[in-house]
Formats: sequence, C-alpha cells, structure tokens
Amino acid sequence: MRIFKSMETSTSALTAERLKMDLIANNLANINTTRGPGGQPYRRKFTVQEERRDTFADVFARTLGANQQPDEAGNGVRVVRIEEDQSDFKLKYDPTHPDADQNGNVRLPNVDMTTEMLDMMMAQRVYEANVTAFNVSKSMALKALEIGR
Repeated sequence: MRIFKSMETSTSALTAERLKMDLIANNLANINTTRGPGGQPYRRKFTVQEERRDTFADVFARTLGANQQPDEAGNGVRVVRIEEDQSDFKLKYDPTHPDADQNGNVRLPNVDMTTEMLDMMMAQRVYEANVTAFNVSKSMALKALEIGR
C-alpha cells in the first residue's frame, strides 16, 4: 500500500546508516592494525550508497499521466557496495616494532580518527532523523485509521 511507502523509505535509510556505522566502528577498532590478511595493514572501508529516486521530469510526467509506471519517487537508499580506501598508508618511524621495514618505518592503516568520528556523528544524525520520520509516518497512519472508525 502507498500509505507505507514513507515507512519503507525510512527503513531502507536506517539499514544503510546502520551498516555505515558498523563499518566506521570496525575502522576505529582497527586503527592500529599493522598486519592483516596478506601481511598488509588494515585498509579503511566505506559504503557506496545509491539514492533510488526519479528525476523531477519522471515524476512530473507520471503525474500528468504521460507515463503510467508505478510511482518510484523516494524509494529510499540502498548500499551498492563496500569499498576499501586505496589511499597511502601512514608511515611511522619505530625500529622496535615487529612490522618495521629495514629503514625502521612501520606502515599504519589509512584510518584517520577525526574523519571517522565526523562520519560517525553524521551517520548518527541521519539515523536519528530517519527514526523521527518513521515515527511521524506511523503516527499519521494511526490517525488515518482513527478517522476511518
């Protein structure tokens, strides 16, 4: 039913943001991992999301009846893939570290604490906004049912 469309949109965004927060937590947990699979330092991971919505022209054409397709405007968000950040690893001089090279440099993960914290705060705010939108949609649906009594 169309009455639940906004709830489905909020739910898809909640799922995407939760995955994003999980990846950020994983990045922060591995901020000092100098040796992972293949002997390489940990690489920062991030989500690539796709907002599924029509252009204004598509919605306008359907509104006028020119294109009789199901309304897909505002179909939410989906994670297309999870990628690894290919930026260079950080170098730190520590000849006593077990993973130091012949020059005494240790390759550290390409995870930046400030960037991760900002991304986490943004994801948290987006998550909270979608919880609010879901609750408003739920309230409107309940009010509509009360009117129908």
